[in-house]
Amino acid sequence: MGARIEDYAMVGDCRTAALISADGSIDWLCVPRFDSASIFAALLGSAEHGHWTLAPRDPEARMTRRYDDDTLILTTRWETSTGTAEVHEFMPVDGGRVDLVRRVVGVSGYVDFATELRMRFDYAKSIPWVLQVGGTMGPALRGIAGPDACVVRGVALHADGDVHRGFFTVEPDVTVDLTLTWYHSHREEPGPLPVDDALARTRDWWTTWASRIDHSGPYHDQVIRSLITLRALSNLDTGGIVAAATTSLPEQFGGARNWDYRYVWLRDASLTLEALVNHGFLHVAEHWRMWLMRAIAGDTEDIQIMYGIAGERDLLERELPQLPGYENSAPVRIGNGAVDQYQGDVIGEVMVGLDDARAAGLAETPLSWSLQKALLEQVEAKLEWLDNGIWEMRGEPRMFTQSRVMKWAAFDRGVRAVERYGLDGSVDHWRELRDRLRHEIDTECVDPASGRFVQYAGTDEVDASLLLLPQVGFCAPDDPRMVATVEHIERTLLRGGLVLRYRTSTGVDGLAGDEHPFLACTFWLVTQYARSGRHDDATALMKSALATANDVGLFSEEYNVDEQRQAGNTPQALSHLAFVRAADALRDG
Repeated sequence: MGARIEDYAMVGDCRTAALISADGSIDWLCVPRFDSASIFAALLGSAEHGHWTLAPRDPEARMTRRYDDDTLILTTRWETSTGTAEVHEFMPVDGGRVDLVRRVVGVSGYVDFATELRMRFDYAKSIPWVLQVGGTMGPALRGIAGPDACVVRGVALHADGDVHRGFFTVEPDVTVDLTLTWYHSHREEPGPLPVDDALARTRDWWTTWASRIDHSGPYHDQVIRSLITLRALSNLDTGGIVAAATTSLPEQFGGARNWDYRYVWLRDASLTLEALVNHGFLHVAEHWRMWLMRAIAGDTEDIQIMYGIAGERDLLERELPQLPGYENSAPVRIGNGAVDQYQGDVIGEVMVGLDDARAAGLAETPLSWSLQKALLEQVEAKLEWLDNGIWEMRGEPRMFTQSRVMKWAAFDRGVRAVERYGLDGSVDHWRELRDRLRHEIDTECVDPASGRFVQYAGTDEVDASLLLLPQVGFCAPDDPRMVATVEHIERTLLRGGLVLRYRTSTGVDGLAGDEHPFLACTFWLVTQYARSGRHDDATALMKSALATANDVGLFSEEYNVDEQRQAGNTPQALSHLAFVRAADALRDG
């Protein structure tokens, strides 16, 4: 059994990220982008599928780790029977090349280190051709396979079967830098990285970015960490915001609910945009809006719910039989079949996010407002379509209540744009459509017996996405229908005090198996409690939800309360942004 999901910290360069386990193994790295093929994939299999381990040789070594202040530089402190040393790991946010740095610094006594390297390109399908290429600049090892090449510098690495190993010792004031540089194999090999300069620039980049965060109130440190994590999941070049750094980490261990989250969901990106705008990053909204206009350029009838990081449309879902999956949770998938689904809520989320940016001061351009009007035309054209909903159900399409509410929200923001900001548009028509949707939801999506909102018209089931209704302004948090909905969620969707998305036993999602509480939903309930006057309940639930973060403040998608461990892809943007919104709700009372 390998590392638990919560054992992983992340370092990244706002284009891709490496996951580093608590025992010093880099088990996941895709280059040059989040959605590129991996060069280390032990996370979804075993050491044979690629990893890079760096740790003391002392099997009794004790580890503590943290991020350096408000950065994405990870410092791991190792204490052994002979001394203490630190490993500082980061990826420079420079552009033009991909580097991963592992700086080892002696603190006291001496510490013997071992490093073990297995490069496995293209999701472990390609074992590279490896050469010793060191010279006067020091030892270096190059691996090449197909389009990929890596050079690892810093210590001598020698072959031992299909792995390369190296050993070295650090004492006080001794520093050893290990670096991995990826490049296209048809290009010239990049020279050694000036690590001192790269470290200083990386620290300055992150601290400067974090210094602009506008936040005060409770949970400040975790809010800062969550916003940094959201920034790390945002592509510095394109503006695309991925849902998570990983693929196929299971929602049920040993099961088949394994999906690729390394793409840009319009919904998740819009919600991330809201979190960043609300904390001082209006320029991020402009960057993402430009991404959006490029991604959906052309006929808005062809709009997808998700795209590649640069706006790619072809995200064909397929399985990778060479990878057995995390704890044998097969299949491992890349691509995502949900790209072909119709999810009726998505344009509403986009319109709400852009409305928040507009309210924060982002000026509309003729093109950006024309785009939003075209999006509203698509909402109207598909007004009566059944959909797969926010949870990407693979069962029978329905008239999901949350989707209907987000269509209401889309027209509501269109009306607001005209009435508050003087933009042109068919305001009377949009108002009519908005009011028609409200009447439908009020009459068909409320259970007549209990007076609560339901998952979809014709059922008495609830869904945690109903907690979003007050957050988009459809009703007040203390609306009697919401109070009744929350009561039923508390009776049917709580497991170990955390919130499930819905009851999988109903078969509504068309999938076999079960899943664990969804952390974003739990933070949505915190927000609902806080905004409906249940401050003590909000505080108590927030404490329980915060306990699901790992030691460096990262949230995954779900949490297994029985085994007290994280589940699903990580770090999950939706979990972090929902936490930030919940913290704001508690602050605002």
